[in-house]
Amino acid sequence: MSRLPALSLAAVPGRRQATLELAQEIEKRGYPGIYGPSLGDSLALCQSLAHVTHEIEIGTSIMPIYFRQVVDFASTAGYLHEISDGRFRFGIGVSHAPALKSRGLSSGKPLSDTRAFVEQLKAVPRVGPMPPVILATLRHKMIQLAEEIGDGMVFANGARSHMSTSLGYLSDETRGRDDFFIGNMIPTCISDDIEAAKAVNRKTLTSYAMLPNYRAYWKAAGYREEMEGIEAALAAGDRDRVPHFLTDRWLADTTLFGSASAVREGIEAWFDAGIKTPIIVPSSASGGQMVAFQEFLSIY
Repeated sequence: MSRLPALSLAAVPGRRQATLELAQEIEKRGYPGIYGPSLGDSLALCQSLAHVTHEIEIGTSIMPIYFRQVVDFASTAGYLHEISDGRFRFGIGVSHAPALKSRGLSSGKPLSDTRAFVEQLKAVPRVGPMPPVILATLRHKMIQLAEEIGDGMVFANGARSHMSTSLGYLSDETRGRDDFFIGNMIPTCISDDIEAAKAVNRKTLTSYAMLPNYRAYWKAAGYREEMEGIEAALAAGDRDRVPHFLTDRWLADTTLFGSASAVREGIEAWFDAGIKTPIIVPSSASGGQMVAFQEFLSIY
């Protein structure tokens, strides 16, 4: 029997009630988890999910640590941990420069800021026990920090071929722990029109390709030529050329696309690569988020 992935679910304005109904359907079908991205208020979504679901794991993937005060985060995380009966996972990260700039925020040093945040979060008094804290990771130093101070780690748009290297920074003991979360958010488009599905995923990841930290990771993963091509295009002010360098080889390593059977096989490959919790981020070549979910839910 196929192993089921978790799903990434965002509460889009105007469809929030429908999103909660969709979450109930996801739980009914036996999926192991629902994780809210930083788009919108994923903590508010998790609070609603804690009330309308009963067994499925829920979490943020991820909540940027600079968006609120630590005491506020601790109060909300402790509340969610309690009312969800321990089902909530608090995924955190430092976000990206464009997202922070849009809010008038600036980042510090990712490693030291993350370490300080987790220490301060766990030290806040009178908020109750904290949920498991999952660190957003890409490169080896953050992976090692996740092992040291966290309860798991989650990639976004990781390269499957590079996972053996990435997970090699963890000890065998940690990799073998059932309670250490290892996830990856995977852009996914199901369509028999493979070129259309590729185009959807390219569009999804173009903004990530403009971020230096992601390009550094993908260079280390074996895509130096592609990333240097993107950097040259950006330096020339030719942003429209960026998708040209998101090659089919790269796309097949970082996303899932194509027929239902191809996507199912791809999910199995992610499990085999050591990702305990693949988190599918559905998109559609023929509609919006709700269409994408119906396309995905139909494949199992």
